[in-house]
Amino acid sequence: MNPTPIFPTLFCPPIAYFAALAKYEEVTIEQHETFPKQTYRNRAIILSANGLLPLSVPVTRPNGNHTLTKNIGISYAESWHIHHWRAIESAYNTAPFFMYYKDAIHDILFANHNHLVALNHELLVFFLKKTKISTLINYSSDYTPGDETNANIDYRQIFSRKYSGNEAPMPEYTQVFSTKFPFQPNLSILDLLFNLGPEAGAYIKSL
Repeated sequence: MNPTPIFPTLFCPPIAYFAALAKYEEVTIEQHETFPKQTYRNRAIILSANGLLPLSVPVTRPNGNHTLTKNIGISYAESWHIHHWRAIESAYNTAPFFMYYKDAIHDILFANHNHLVALNHELLVFFLKKTKISTLINYSSDYTPGDETNANIDYRQIFSRKYSGNEAPMPEYTQVFSTKFPFQPNLSILDLLFNLGPEAGAYIKSL
């Protein structure tokens, strides 16, 4: 029996994450790892009028640096969801498909989830539905150590780093600020969905 691919949980993941997910009928999302800092797990990159803009969900670690991802809480001390939504609305309110998805995404961001995994999961389910990716999502019941012999199915490290500005080439599509900036590949799925709408799934599956 082939091992199930292992993915990290990510916040509004980059396009490449969905391209990888779409290759499999079923995947496992890791939630028993020790939560790593400064990764896509609680960050996303969008394109704003001023260039690349990181969105970061502030988290709480009840067990300090030893906190497992499944126990990572979300802090609302700074009303991050309000700031995120203002940034998303400012960046994409002129995108051709923004009006079709904005209400659902707004409601998820403002649902006051207690844990990062819960927020990420609800967003992931929404994005999978809108891109017509039918991959079955499971969550780990314990930690699976990395296995070099199966490195091609362990995506935890591949998607651990932040946006580097030097992403793998992707076919260009029209972005909101295409006249101001060169094409930016592998941004958050938000960028693809707001700009391509129903064609986002076909774009992902072509990668």
